[in-house]
Amino acid sequence: MLKRFLGPLLLATLIATSAATAQATPVKIKEPISNGRTLSEWIMHLKGRAPQTRNAAAYEIAGMGPAAVRAVPALIEALDDPSPVVRFPVTVALLEIGPGAKAAVPRLQQMIEEEINDEIAASARRALRHIDPAAVPPAD
Repeated sequence: MLKRFLGPLLLATLIATSAATAQATPVKIKEPISNGRTLSEWIMHLKGRAPQTRNAAAYEIAGMGPAAVRAVPALIEALDDPSPVVRFPVTVALLEIGPGAKAAVPRLQQMIEEEINDEIAASARRALRHIDPAAVPPAD
């Protein structure tokens, strides 16, 4: 008789304990990794001292595609980089992120109009086309 009572009681205790432990455990969001570094590390490298470092970071973020959406604010900031070898891959990264980079639309529109480097302006237009086609200004 005691076995019949203790078995279900023990099972109920185990289930309740497991549920409480699962709720108390924080959920870790897996961060995308490229070339052995996390997205957070590549975002930090966008602010590196050397243009080559910033260039490589932008291309690595581009390779992560939509999973790199957390990098959008840093990429928008990098659109103002003084080096064209950085601005170009930043537009590529925003293009690869796609609609998740909608916050970049105003800055990309501005680049289309004001960028003196025609290749970068064209890349900004392509990025805008992938992010929000309706936001692409008419061609001159």
